[in-house]
Amino acid sequence: MSAIVGSNRLTPRNILAKAGFALSVFVLVSPAVLVFLWMLSLSFKNEVDNTAWPPVFIPSPPTLANYVDVFARNNFLLYLWNSILVTGGAVLIGLLVGVPAGYGIARSKSAKFAILILIARMTPALSYLIPLFMAFQWLGLVGTIPALMITHLVITIPIIVWIMIGYFENIPTELEDAALVDGCSTWQSFRYIAFPLAKPGLVVGGILAFIFSWNNFIFSVVLGGKQTRTLPAAVYNVLTFEQISWGPLAAAALLVTLPVLLLTVMAQRQIVAGLSAGGLKDG
Repeated sequence: MSAIVGSNRLTPRNILAKAGFALSVFVLVSPAVLVFLWMLSLSFKNEVDNTAWPPVFIPSPPTLANYVDVFARNNFLLYLWNSILVTGGAVLIGLLVGVPAGYGIARSKSAKFAILILIARMTPALSYLIPLFMAFQWLGLVGTIPALMITHLVITIPIIVWIMIGYFENIPTELEDAALVDGCSTWQSFRYIAFPLAKPGLVVGGILAFIFSWNNFIFSVVLGGKQTRTLPAAVYNVLTFEQISWGPLAAAALLVTLPVLLLTVMAQRQIVAGLSAGGLKDG
């Protein structure tokens, strides 16, 4: 009991450690928070306040004109629906392909395949754009939703496979060996034992794949048509050659960010728990 009390006692060393940790978190987080708050402020101010010097941070009074302008100048709801179709389809197909692939690589201990997946994940998506554009142009699919969905698989599948490899490697093989001895096939062992135990990785992989796919910009601009562009293209459409309208631009950026932000806030516990579990390695 005394040892426990002693470990919880505040000492100068503990206070310095906690202060240093708090300062580190503040230094890392504060720039992102300030940028987000400034973008939020821009979206509720008129152009006079947005270009004023010294800068005006708190709008007086706040206005929704920028958000109205975004919806008036862009087919925003159509872009939203296209983003849901493209991202949702890419994540679903990515899970159907990536989870079994991650299981196969983990169980066969194929380090070379794992390295290939890592290389595919690290390669900029822009590198795939020209060959994909030529292939879709030959097939007559440029400007279609299926073309965008297929290109987004370049983003979703490597993320999901790489995460699932780590999860399946942490599942004891003794459980599956026992199932095989009892008469289960390899598929049944995966379905009834490995897959349920790896569900936290499934959640993390799906969420991360959704975020990266949702925010992708270049595929939509190059391969999408006027009726098939995704939501990030709405931000691009706000830009004009005459001048930059900071209010509508900030409003469009916030509307694009909002679904990802809400998803992250609602699933933050699952993300933290899943990443922590995936980082554990057997001794």
